[in-house]
Amino acid sequence: MNRKNNKAKEIWIPVATILVFLLIWQLICALGWVPGFMLPSPVDVGRAFITDFPLLMHHAGITLLEAFLGLVIGVILGFTCAAFMDTFPVVKSALYPILVLTQTIPPVAIAPLLILWFSYGMWPKVILVVLVAFFPMAVGLLEGFQSVDADMVRLMKSMKATKWQIFWKVKVPSALGNFFSGLKIAVSYSVVGAVIAEWLGGFIGLGVYMTRVKKSLSYDKMFAVILLVSVISLILMAVVKLIQYKAMPWEHAKEE
Repeated sequence: MNRKNNKAKEIWIPVATILVFLLIWQLICALGWVPGFMLPSPVDVGRAFITDFPLLMHHAGITLLEAFLGLVIGVILGFTCAAFMDTFPVVKSALYPILVLTQTIPPVAIAPLLILWFSYGMWPKVILVVLVAFFPMAVGLLEGFQSVDADMVRLMKSMKATKWQIFWKVKVPSALGNFFSGLKIAVSYSVVGAVIAEWLGGFIGLGVYMTRVKKSLSYDKMFAVILLVSVISLILMAVVKLIQYKAMPWEHAKEE
């Protein structure tokens, strides 16, 4: 019973908070405390979302494709880099400071260079998504690999296990929690990264749509895009959480 109550609180408390926030926002707009052209009301945003829904879905399809390709490449590169840094300490000493340094550069500063080098097609957006998704995956997995139980590693060595077997049978399972934690961050970053890249150049995508409606001062449509990006990110994070639940059943064995 207590577990069900806790789960209900986890759902309803955030929902109630959002509803209160939307109500306050609507009251501020209705009372005219902020001009409508600067801050559209939730009702106006919802109306714009419904009216432009087919067009939003058209642009969202391209943005999601860019985010998916960049995320897959970023996850693969992050896993590979983390495995090399864990296996070879000299590689970690050489690469880890560079990884940290890259995070001091905002993506919006890199996007114009990618557009300049690779034109206005899809690949500059994909590369930017790779850059923003790579870091949380590489760092999270590295911490997971290096936090493995030392006694388990010694046991495997006593059984004549190779480094490859220790890596796949001990380190990878122990790093799954870190993997999915990094993946949740990378998933949300991937969509935002694709939109940011589209702001600076392109022909289609949610970022391109945002720049067009901004020029026409249609801020209700801009907020509709923000709403859509937020919903997409939440859905993707929920999917990752579901996959984690299925991939790590032992984490939930005590709750069953």
